[in-house]
Amino acid sequence: MQCVCAGTTHQVKDLLHWRDPKKSGVVFGVSMLLLLSLAAFSVISVVSYLLLALLCVTITFRIYKSVVQAVQKSSDGHPFKSLIEKDVSIPPENFRKHVDTSLTYINRALKYMSRLFLVEDLVDSLKLAVVMWLLTYVGAVFNGITILILADILLFAVPPVYEKNKTQIDQYVDLARSQINTTIAKLQEKLPGAVKRSKAE
Repeated sequence: MQCVCAGTTHQVKDLLHWRDPKKSGVVFGVSMLLLLSLAAFSVISVVSYLLLALLCVTITFRIYKSVVQAVQKSSDGHPFKSLIEKDVSIPPENFRKHVDTSLTYINRALKYMSRLFLVEDLVDSLKLAVVMWLLTYVGAVFNGITILILADILLFAVPPVYEKNKTQIDQYVDLARSQINTTIAKLQEKLPGAVKRSKAE
């Protein structure tokens, strides 16, 4: 399971860092086309058109192969025979493993969300409140699909840029982090003693 996850992570990293420009270009192009389609049409329309296009391709190929076989009088059989005979069922063990892994992440997220919303730590809850407040402004300017399109562009643009300018970017990130930590420390000093974080934490 860990090997499969590590392999998948490595493949995704290679795609985002454009190790193989053709593969990355295809994935980026398809994802952008899908998101732009969703921005223009409903989800039902996009899914219907995609499945219809796939059916058109497979039916056309099937008819073409049947005509070729009839003309050449060959007995090659069904053009998709190898794919039809392929086992596409999900083994129950694999399904259970993925469900267990997902449940671990979901439970961790739920625990963290309950900490934030039940104000276990005032500073963390205030951070979340600020983020949510900023997101209200983002939501007023962009809709969900626009944000996904921008995220897709950034996902494929930022990793190569970061890789080329790693040293300079890390310096600026460290500087920003130290400024944020200093600001948070000053805020914590001004909070009442009961809600301050203890040094041990």
